[in-house]
Amino acid sequence: MHLIKTKNLIVICIVLLTCKLNAQKTIFTHNDTLRGFITKERAWWDVLHYDLNVKVNPSDKTFTGFNTITYKVLNADSIMQIDLQSPMIITEVRSDTSKLDYMNDGNVWYINTGKSIRPGEVNTITIFYNGKVHQAHNAPWDGGVVWSKDKKGNDFIATACQGIGASIWWPCKDHTYDEPDSMQITITAPDHLFGVSNGRLRSVIQNNDRTKSYKWAVISPINNYGVNLNVGDYVHFSEVYNGEKGKLDCNYYVLRDNLTKAKIHFKDVARMLKAFEYWFGPYPFYEDGYKLVEVPYLGMEHQSSVTYGNKYLNGYLGSDLSNTGWGLKFDFIIIHESGHEWFGNNITHKDVADMWIHEGFTSYSENLFLDYYYGSAASAAYTIGTRRRIMNDIPIIGVYDVNEAGSEDMYYKGANMLLMLRTAVGDDQKWRNLLRGLNLHFYHKIVTTQEVEDYIANALNMDLKGFFNQYLRTIQIPQLVAEVKGNKIRYKWDNCVQDFKIPIQLEVNNKKYSITPSTQWQTLDIRKFVEDIQLSNNYYCTKNFTGIKKSYNARKKTAYQN
Repeated sequence: MHLIKTKNLIVICIVLLTCKLNAQKTIFTHNDTLRGFITKERAWWDVLHYDLNVKVNPSDKTFTGFNTITYKVLNADSIMQIDLQSPMIITEVRSDTSKLDYMNDGNVWYINTGKSIRPGEVNTITIFYNGKVHQAHNAPWDGGVVWSKDKKGNDFIATACQGIGASIWWPCKDHTYDEPDSMQITITAPDHLFGVSNGRLRSVIQNNDRTKSYKWAVISPINNYGVNLNVGDYVHFSEVYNGEKGKLDCNYYVLRDNLTKAKIHFKDVARMLKAFEYWFGPYPFYEDGYKLVEVPYLGMEHQSSVTYGNKYLNGYLGSDLSNTGWGLKFDFIIIHESGHEWFGNNITHKDVADMWIHEGFTSYSENLFLDYYYGSAASAAYTIGTRRRIMNDIPIIGVYDVNEAGSEDMYYKGANMLLMLRTAVGDDQKWRNLLRGLNLHFYHKIVTTQEVEDYIANALNMDLKGFFNQYLRTIQIPQLVAEVKGNKIRYKWDNCVQDFKIPIQLEVNNKKYSITPSTQWQTLDIRKFVEDIQLSNNYYCTKNFTGIKKSYNARKKTAYQN
């Protein structure tokens, strides 16, 4: 009887522990490792250029194509890992005129280059593939290809593959640590439709089978999930933005029926560029231009080809994520997804566990857009308003080497962390220099969290190790504890890592005091009876102030006012 009870208790404990582990996704598969780890079969070669050719077949929802990969040999080896997810399949691999052997392991294909390769060599292989592409039912979150129709019944097709991976629709080295230096994308589609991708349109070719081929070229490094394919009954208009690096070509592709309202609504693009070039520095892809492309889903940050599906409404599908009113001053998709051109496309994380670098800074870019046009009080109110969306479920930084992102708190907890840091810095020009410096120092670079943390700490000349550990690696929100005894205030940080500290301004009796609390008690002597203590909501923390007693005059004044 006791044994049965013990077994039941063990089973219950195992179930509870399993639920907790699954909630945090700490159990990973073989495919997770192959996708997220820089394997031996990836490490020996550096991708230089992709020449991707895709034929879109709406009738059976398939893609047929090939990708010619130019790569440089870093270390002598011959087995190459290429990622292509089921149900897509590789049908042939060629090097020059020779067929190469290959084998499949889940979503990974191992190609035997078939010859002795020496470091420094530059070689090419061409991978032919086809298949029925995974259909996205809730893009961009579940990822894949959206097969839709416009109001006139025309096919309306788009890819969105962040998270699920570019290898859902084309063969590549599907890891953000290695980007091609340049890329060419050719989309072949029915000739009554138009194909749009990244970079600049080089040519349009009419084929004999009632299709057209649209050749696009990107001359900047590009991350895999930033590559996109869009097919629809598009019409085009354009403008030139006079920016920090000269004239920037801005091109817009929208459904035919939406042309008139798009010409009005897309004025947010010029406003965005003006604000973000002020804060972040020049748009990072002048050579490839800026593009906004209408799609049948909400939108995504595809490099130089930002996709848009916010229904020509301000806010997030017409709602204000902050519940303050400030979120209705701009089109969320135009501002947020374009912000990724600086954080995500220019500065790209090495491992998806560090995705906060993309999403935290870009969510904070919404704040900076508002700051530029409406002032710091409005922008702070907006960011503070988004705190109701923070869950504090798991840490912002995910698990490395298994393609595992951290908590969705990377968006608005990340933004509030940055608002707090800017408030602690207290110098807007210094803060602006930091943001511009990040985009200059890491221009077209792949980065780690540690590199970003070190750069910020050095640029600001601040010890931020505990600060970043607290907000990126724990789910605890620091609490400022203050105990008043007469005219003295004892204070410290609680509910935090041991080395957490950050400068703050404490307002006592309407006078501001600059202090740097730590986890150890410190004392502030204000030489007056303490009647009131205030802490700006810009600091993302809780507070516990005790011992404050109103003086007789203060109580009398309060009673009179009431």
